[in-house]
Amino acid sequence: MADNSESAQHFLDLIQQSKRGKFKIYIGMSAGVGKTFRMLQEAHTMLRNGIDVKIGYVETHGRAETEVLIQGLPVIPRRKLFYKGKELEEMDVQTIINIHPEVVIVDELAHSNIEGSKNEKRWQDVVDILNAGINVISAVNIQHLESLNEDVEAITRVSITERIPDKILEMADEVVNIDLTSDELITRLKEGKIYEQTKIERALGNFFQPERILQLRELALKEVAHQVERKVDIEVPKNIKLRSERFLACISSNDKIARTVIRKTARLASYYNSKWCVLYVQTGRESGDRIKLDKQRHLINNLKMATELGAEVIKIKGDNITKTIMEVAEQKEITTICIGKPHMGLFEVILSTAIFSQLLKKLSSSDIDLVILS
Repeated sequence: MADNSESAQHFLDLIQQSKRGKFKIYIGMSAGVGKTFRMLQEAHTMLRNGIDVKIGYVETHGRAETEVLIQGLPVIPRRKLFYKGKELEEMDVQTIINIHPEVVIVDELAHSNIEGSKNEKRWQDVVDILNAGINVISAVNIQHLESLNEDVEAITRVSITERIPDKILEMADEVVNIDLTSDELITRLKEGKIYEQTKIERALGNFFQPERILQLRELALKEVAHQVERKVDIEVPKNIKLRSERFLACISSNDKIARTVIRKTARLASYYNSKWCVLYVQTGRESGDRIKLDKQRHLINNLKMATELGAEVIKIKGDNITKTIMEVAEQKEITTICIGKPHMGLFEVILSTAIFSQLLKKLSSSDIDLVILS
């Protein structure tokens, strides 16, 4: 009975997902790159093509080129409310849901709503709109992403209080990066296209410094690349998907060989700008109560070093080393397996030949490369 209930719930979830609106997010490294401008351009194109698109909330920040683009677009009036003696405006979520346009434009995804609103954050409003079956186009700056918060604060030395959870980007059907060089962005700032004249000098001395913009640009590009990669993994069939390089370093408890394999694999992964893993297969002979303390200590240090170099560390118990390597390689979509050049006596070579011959046999029927590192 429980299985039927779970199956029915799963089916209902699938139906609900199919009813949910499509979600597109424009992301940028900072204010002023042109996210709102692009959203409004897209809205005009949709309107010309007979699509029912409306502005749910757009903040022009007094930018002339943005204000020009607002003209001619249908705007859903904002909800007015009093807070601490002041009349303020918020996006009217319920009216949007009631009117039910095909597409709604919602700016400043990380915005915190006024106290007393149904939702604390605008991204929660957007989820409600999507769940009502309305398509949403929105925008956010890279500094508002929760997982990058500390990195951005270290770069800009500015505390970011308004943030969105990473799951919101993962919900998006499309994530589009609006990219400018630091010179282009600073030129826009100096021309008064981002802030009014009184704020320009202060911005140039703080946030809008070339080295800071460059680092934020890198974060934005990496984040969008990550979202595209995730989308490819989900939507593109494996048989037609282009393989990106992924390395698997296979190590033993032998300290010197393991260190070499880890470091050289890290260099390869860095060269190809690719993901990589370190695999240690713990056989019965190297279980916790059998392995010597010095070897155990070296192994722990090597695995720690691998993590610091950016590897995903995988530790598996098992006596069939070849089978474990191949299973991990398949699971992680590895393109190249890296192993150390054996430094063994004759007796050890004879005993270990089976492992290498099995590995070579398995690899010969796959498209995985084997690199033996000296």
